[in-house]
Amino acid sequence: MSGAFLIKLGVLSALLLPRWVGAAESPLIAARETVAQWVQTQQLISRTKADWDADKEMLGQSKALFERELKAVQEELGKQSTNSSVADAERIKSEAELKRANEALERVRIVIGELESQLKALIPLLPAPVLSGAQQLLNRLPVDPKNTKAGVTERVQTLVSLLNEVDKFNNAVTVFTEKRAHTGGEEVSVETVYAGLGAAYFVNESGDFAGLGRPGPKGWEWTVDPQLAPAVREVIRVYRNERTARFVPLPVVLQ
Repeated sequence: MSGAFLIKLGVLSALLLPRWVGAAESPLIAARETVAQWVQTQQLISRTKADWDADKEMLGQSKALFERELKAVQEELGKQSTNSSVADAERIKSEAELKRANEALERVRIVIGELESQLKALIPLLPAPVLSGAQQLLNRLPVDPKNTKAGVTERVQTLVSLLNEVDKFNNAVTVFTEKRAHTGGEEVSVETVYAGLGAAYFVNESGDFAGLGRPGPKGWEWTVDPQLAPAVREVIRVYRNERTARFVPLPVVLQ
């Protein structure tokens, strides 16, 4: 209730109190004053009622405004609660996906480590020219696959490149010039025919030093056999297109 309304009620109470000016006043004057006071009282009541109606309307508007603001705040709180629940659900989902990804990545690391170990076992079987061309890739192989800072992507790329080199060599017949220890102990320049990683044959320029090789646990194992010289020279001529392609019989050691 407003302060103006309380003041008006106080004035109204004062006007209603009997105002006696003394026993000497005439009844007519007293009656006139009474009527005047009554009229003033009615006017004050009317003004008070009008003020109250105005105040009441203003209070009603304020109440409606406050109720709208309260509703807006409640709706916003509800949205925040909903957003919080959605965020929690997304976080839980992301954590689960991250866990699955880490587990899959760990499995990949194990497989990569096994492949790296298997590839290292093949290195002794690669001839020097192949090793020389792949040396940069070989240097990228971790010393200890279980304890390396190299990333998975980098390791996979290195493996793929090396395996491509090994596969290319294993699926082709290639000829390289190499040094081979003669029966007397000196090194002799020979031409070696590699039939992939399965077998190899060598012969020197004069044709008096020849033999065959096969992959062993620590690399190629070579056996001298001078009788193979003509056949090996013939294979080299076919390889260089100096002879028409034909089958040339050569011994193969099966393990």
